[in-house]
Amino acid sequence: MKKLNESDNDFVCDIQAPCFQELMSEEMQFIKQNKTQVSFRKGENLTKQGAFASCILFILDGLVKQFLEIDTSKNLNVRLLQSGDFIGLTSVFSKPTYDISTIALRETKAYLVEKQAIETLIVQNGKFAKSIMQRHVEQESHIYTLLKNLQLKQMNGRLADILLYLSSPQFVGENVFSTLSRKDIAEFAGISTESAVKLLKTYEKENLIKLNDKEIEILNPVELSEISKRG
Repeated sequence: MKKLNESDNDFVCDIQAPCFQELMSEEMQFIKQNKTQVSFRKGENLTKQGAFASCILFILDGLVKQFLEIDTSKNLNVRLLQSGDFIGLTSVFSKPTYDISTIALRETKAYLVEKQAIETLIVQNGKFAKSIMQRHVEQESHIYTLLKNLQLKQMNGRLADILLYLSSPQFVGENVFSTLSRKDIAEFAGISTESAVKLLKTYEKENLIKLNDKEIEILNPVELSEISKRG
């Protein structure tokens, strides 16, 4: 992690996220006084599950993998985070530790905002609080959907879900598959790496996808959606 100063070329002067636009000028100044701008290299952890959460992270630019550490050898990937996403909001509302780990998939710039500063603004600015809560609820909803799919869907359906998610319009321009290993994809679907590799080859034979090293091109999203629905 590298701290960025105003003299650095990568320094970002203003926070453009919609929720921060709800702040009064003095509140924005308060945030600026309680934040640090940092840069993470590819492969660096932004947060560690179980570590004390003194800051909320706001991603300025980058691509970040969010995952639960099940044990020393197994993870469950939850989602990918991009510019405009928060990390650690749960620590504002409940326990004082990060409940999930995150790692940079490419160079990522972020604001570290003191958690107490976020708490103060939530109390005094209702519009800001509503916006923050909406973000928090969206994250919680995504996790509930993930858990439901893991419980109810078989491997075919889960892998189809993940391929559709990783190729969705929100990641256009990111070249997501080139940043992920087959193990990463398996950990999104909650299956073994061996099973993921076999299913990907099956999907390729059925002309649903095209494989080229780490790259995965979706050829038939309609049929993948049907596989997802059937579970």
